[in-house]
Amino acid sequence: MTANRGLALFRFFFAALCLAAIASQFAYNVANIEDYKPGNFFSFFTIESNIIATVAFAVAGWFAWHGRSPRWLELLRGGATMYMAITGIIYSLLLSNIQVDTAVPWVNVVLHYTMPTVLVIDWLVDLPQRRISVRESLILLVFPVLYLAYSLIRGPIVDWYPYPFLDPRIDGYGQVAVMSVLVAVVAFVLALVIAWSTRLRSAVPHPAALDASNTH
Repeated sequence: MTANRGLALFRFFFAALCLAAIASQFAYNVANIEDYKPGNFFSFFTIESNIIATVAFAVAGWFAWHGRSPRWLELLRGGATMYMAITGIIYSLLLSNIQVDTAVPWVNVVLHYTMPTVLVIDWLVDLPQRRISVRESLILLVFPVLYLAYSLIRGPIVDWYPYPFLDPRIDGYGQVAVMSVLVAVVAFVLALVIAWSTRLRSAVPHPAALDASNTH
């Protein structure tokens, strides 16, 4: 893999933008909400997935600058892309008219629309050198599953839930179970898409291979 300084700068820029958005929203909440609980802020899937995306972009930018792409980084990028896609899809379908701690307009756009789109574009532009198997992509679902367990365990302890569809006080645990299954289906499909998309790279003939075939 050769160094790609343009891709590296692209990743550095959006990593910095995402970090600035998270920090700005957190500072706004602390300054404007009385008795604000920081633990709640960092318990939103949106915030956690954007933090993962920021780290993934910063690290991937460094490796792109030096022309390297280790396997663990490809899996990290795949996970970050999946989590941000989940964030964008679920927010657009279920939460766009609900306050989810992103009251600053530009921050809301960055975290719920810009970063999910950018992560998907980055993934497709720079697909992994080697295929990601379905088994590997399914392992990436561990984070969303742990997040669900964390939210449901923490909720009754602090009397707060990050999203209405995870709040059993509204329509009971039956509704929570139904919505959790629906979100899980979305996540499962995205995991399969992540694995399938890595086949695209091998489906496109390498320029060297084309040159070799033309000589015969």
